[in-house]
Amino acid sequence: MSLILAATPLGNPGDASMRLRDAIESATIIAAEDSRRFHRLCSDIGVKFTARVLSFFEGNEEDRTRELLGELQSGAIVLVVSDAGMPTISDPGFRLMRDAIKLGIDVSVIPGPSAVTMAVALSGLPTDRFTFEGFAPRASGARLATFEKLRHEERTMVFFEAPHRLGDSLGDAVSVFGAERLGAICREMTKRYEETIRGSLSELSMWADANEVLGEITLVIAGASADSATLTADEMVARVREFEGAGMDRKAAIASVAQEFGIAKRIVYAAVVDANKISP
Repeated sequence: MSLILAATPLGNPGDASMRLRDAIESATIIAAEDSRRFHRLCSDIGVKFTARVLSFFEGNEEDRTRELLGELQSGAIVLVVSDAGMPTISDPGFRLMRDAIKLGIDVSVIPGPSAVTMAVALSGLPTDRFTFEGFAPRASGARLATFEKLRHEERTMVFFEAPHRLGDSLGDAVSVFGAERLGAICREMTKRYEETIRGSLSELSMWADANEVLGEITLVIAGASADSATLTADEMVARVREFEGAGMDRKAAIASVAQEFGIAKRIVYAAVVDANKISP
């Protein structure tokens, strides 16, 4: 019994590895996110298989995981493939891998194409440290809250995004990270119409609003400058004291600064409290 997770091409069949080809030919069960796309991949790379193909996607992941674990315990060789890239990375497979490991089942990974690392490399932004954040929330309020938590993240940030939400997502990014923060839109990587748009978030936002965005999108955003959280806190406190010096009470001053900085009042309040603790 053996569970194999295998990376598949992002779009260009030429990126399929020999190990992937061998795994497809030797598997007894293939769990594919989209069976039609899997059959097309096999046709494109000239591979034939005898395995039983099962659909394995978000909607049936829980039930299918139990089924596949049973097959594995019966001696099956199960190969898991997603539509593109590595299974478990914003795709099904994590639960199956976790539970297989708990059961002592032999597991392995066939490395290969990755939208995350390819986008970081294409972006021209720092690659020494980066964080993958998956898909940002669909609702603007939740998305803004997510971005707010990352406001002072110093590592390069990578997001997946649906093309029809890219403009809204970039608009929210501008409001939280600032118009001048650098970023890159990586579209249709390895495919015929591959395109990378680099620039400030305001420039990327304008591009998204002015163009019909199609295809697979990976968004890369530069991290914050070092000590940005401390600098911002000092700026907030200084601004609150300016308002107080002009005769405004503290509550109103905090509310005004929160609106000016585009952040929650509790963040400004916390900065003022912390500043008062260390004041002589």
